[in-house]
Amino acid sequence: MAEKMRYENEIENAKVDDEFNNSEEDLSAEDIYRVYMEEIAAIPPCSEAENAKLLGEIRNGNKAARERLIEGNLKNALFFVQDYINKGVPMADLIQEASLELMMLADEGFEGSFEKLLESRIRVRMEEIINDQKKEADIEEEMLARVNVLQEVSKSMAEELGREAKLSELAERMKMTEDEVREIMKVTMEALSMSKINQSLQS
Repeated sequence: MAEKMRYENEIENAKVDDEFNNSEEDLSAEDIYRVYMEEIAAIPPCSEAENAKLLGEIRNGNKAARERLIEGNLKNALFFVQDYINKGVPMADLIQEASLELMMLADEGFEGSFEKLLESRIRVRMEEIINDQKKEADIEEEMLARVNVLQEVSKSMAEELGREAKLSELAERMKMTEDEVREIMKVTMEALSMSKINQSLQS
């Protein structure tokens, strides 16, 4: 975790255009990708021969070689990202993850085709974060459905009983454990609290 945070800080410090970064939310994913590619267009790419030379120098502790290897392969790293645009993960996150893989690979000191391994690593990572995002979205959707059901059941039981239903009664009706119902109630209360905060900020 500490190692990943170091790479993320390195990416943050290396950002090239503060004005662009501050306006990312106003751009489409394709626009963000295009602007990033334009920003690095002037950097000469590394050839495979240069990659091999730089990797040897990096193994000997040459920090300038590491910087050149990363800069010279950044365009390749971002090129591999384009197949994963608009698949549920923000463009800036895709770019950051690709940059992280590039930096970590530069530090590993391996021998072989840097470009091929970079592509493999980035594509694997892109698939991982897209799948993770989809799982999170599915979980959120399922929880939202449970919240809606709980609200309907609570209203219905209140009308039947002439009072608010107890936790145990709600759990029995919904065929859940009390802990599961309690968790749904917690999510509902958090959502209501956030809604009130947002309304307060907007007023």
